Amino acid sequence: MSMLKEGRPTAPVAVEQGDAIPATFTGNRGLMLEEALIFELGDDRTTGVDLEPAPAAPSRLGGLDRSAPIGLAGLSEPETVRHYTRLSRQNYGIDLGVFPLGSCTMKHNPRLNESVARLPGFADVHPLQPVSTVQGALGVMEQLSDWLLKLTNMAAVALSPKAGAHGELCGLLAIRAALEAQGDARSVILVPESAHGTNPATAAFCGYRVEDIPATEDGRVNVAALTARLGPDVAAVMITNPNTCGLFERDMKVIADAVHGVGAFVYCDGANFNAIVGRVRPGDLGVDAMHINLHKTFSTPHGGGGPGSGPVVLSAALAPYAPLPFVERGEDGSLHLIEEETAGEHHAGSFGRMTAFHGQMGMYTRALTYMLSHGNDGLRQVSGDAVLNANYVLRSLEGVLDAPFGAAGPCMHEALFSDKGLAEGFSTIDVAKGLIDEGFHPMTMYFPLVVHGAMLVEPTETESKAGLDQFIGALRSVATRAKNGDPSLKGAPHFAPRRRLDETQAARKPVLSWTPPAPAEAAE
Repeated sequence: MSMLKEGRPTAPVAVEQGDAIPATFTGNRGLMLEEALIFELGDDRTTGVDLEPAPAAPSRLGGLDRSAPIGLAGLSEPETVRHYTRLSRQNYGIDLGVFPLGSCTMKHNPRLNESVARLPGFADVHPLQPVSTVQGALGVMEQLSDWLLKLTNMAAVALSPKAGAHGELCGLLAIRAALEAQGDARSVILVPESAHGTNPATAAFCGYRVEDIPATEDGRVNVAALTARLGPDVAAVMITNPNTCGLFERDMKVIADAVHGVGAFVYCDGANFNAIVGRVRPGDLGVDAMHINLHKTFSTPHGGGGPGSGPVVLSAALAPYAPLPFVERGEDGSLHLIEEETAGEHHAGSFGRMTAFHGQMGMYTRALTYMLSHGNDGLRQVSGDAVLNANYVLRSLEGVLDAPFGAAGPCMHEALFSDKGLAEGFSTIDVAKGLIDEGFHPMTMYFPLVVHGAMLVEPTETESKAGLDQFIGALRSVATRAKNGDPSLKGAPHFAPRRRLDETQAARKPVLSWTPPAPAEAAE
């Protein structure tokens, strides 16, 4: 424990059970300041600046003038900056500590990527510029495509999909276009239990009937059940590899051969490509289409509803049906953006466009920077380190948390635990809330659905052993408390800006607008 010169302990000291923690007058906890809503800080009758009244002028809004005050709170610049700075301190991000969300892969975003993305010509490029003025941007797209094709051993790539699920849609539309070109009206898509949850949703969105394929006891696809269901009505199998349980599908080539044998296609959810990049090429396994989440494998910022990117690689059988646009180099060496459906013999059967423009240039530059700075050998080490860190977490928690597939051999990039063995009345949510008190964002909870009370932890490749040891120690401590039935855990988090919320009620009946309190009645 660190000491001041006076000998006082400076590290936090655990509060004994029963000790009262006096409430502060302000509601603040040390330097973590309590922050009200912006409407509670100011009101719509004041403003942070003084402006002269605007001169009267005829309206040019065609009758669409505002009929009531806008209702925004008036704050000065310091008040506004302080408000949002205080709120930002209540966020948890990868720059603060381990972000162990399984399946989501909250990777570190190298600052070099950010610098390149902000270079003139990338940061200010516009999709409607003449092609002659964006040769460098098209060159980035061409080089990124080349890397993706070589890393996957596939024949074509579509860069325009905006995210993983959008990429799934792209792949299935290409499969549907290929089948329609053959006059083959198939109606069923098979989805194993170990696949990502967006897979069946995408298949249904495309108009297919979805049928589940069960998993084996070791968390992998039941090959016998899959092959028994294959038939002339099956359009494709959507398989996640490595799968949602954090395991590599060892029978992938056997599955692909069986699927191709009945004239169907193999769609691989490549969200977990970060576990095998540089080591396994999906094309060698018989994959026909696969999306690649650039944020998960190649370190671009996680979309969060914003600028995501999910390129799709396609086999030679599906390449003619890839979406537009695509980059093509002319005989004179210049790059062109092919946007016409009839252009180019390689895309003669294209199903059309996925988006209005061409994709996310900021994501392309970041991903390519990551690839070039690592090289093929570096990417191989990235996947190896990700798998090493996940297995370190898995084995370090043996005897503390149940690992349903721990006996099935090493995991890939994420470690999966269950709530089996916790004291009666305690569940995954209690472990997660206890981690918040320890200063960590909780892992993914209750996913995948095939494991009761699932806790999915993905440490990524950039976490140091010291950082992982701290996280493992915290998780061991919280899990032990849950196994021993520590009642204080049911009230966690105790030290966060907000206590435990009714998340079900918040999801079903969210309060999306602020209503000012009723004015107090004047005293008589």
